Amino acid sequence: MPDAASATRYKVKAGDQLDVFVWGEERMQRQVLVQPDGTFAFPLAGTIRADGRNVTDIADEIRGRIALNYTAAPPDVTVTVRETDGTRFYVLGKVRTPGSYTSRSVPNILQALSMAGGTAEFADTGSAVILRQTRNGQVVERIQLSKLLKGARSLNSGALGTPLPTLQSGDVLLIP
Repeated sequence: MPDAASATRYKVKAGDQLDVFVWGEERMQRQVLVQPDGTFAFPLAGTIRADGRNVTDIADEIRGRIALNYTAAPPDVTVTVRETDGTRFYVLGKVRTPGSYTSRSVPNILQALSMAGGTAEFADTGSAVILRQTRNGQVVERIQLSKLLKGARSLNSGALGTPLPTLQSGDVLLIP
């Protein structure tokens, strides 16, 4: 599942399972599956197009639609990714087992490195990069992995609780 920092970057796709919470409205808490056409149905909101959108945009649309049924301020809506249909990514460079990997969740960089067996000897963990293809071309996110992981307390957060960057389908994590 994407962390808070990357939730706005992750684009929902067909096959993803989402948790939709309408705060204060227990009867409207739902786990939904994004259908092959990229949509899902939600009470009082109708059909929501989710494919290619981030969870914040989806939550805003649901809130706007259900607001029509409230005389007071509508409740807050939160959407999170419970499970993806599969995030295929690549871990290349100086890792023990470079290659293509698939995860049912949205992996962060530590989880991806773990799947690749960890870094190899002489890996430059201060110069790792995530390569991501977007509509506007390739985006390069530079990561000082050694600093980020120093003092990490879990597989989900780095030093001082910093959220770890996550990988999207098609991303390449390159460890020079």
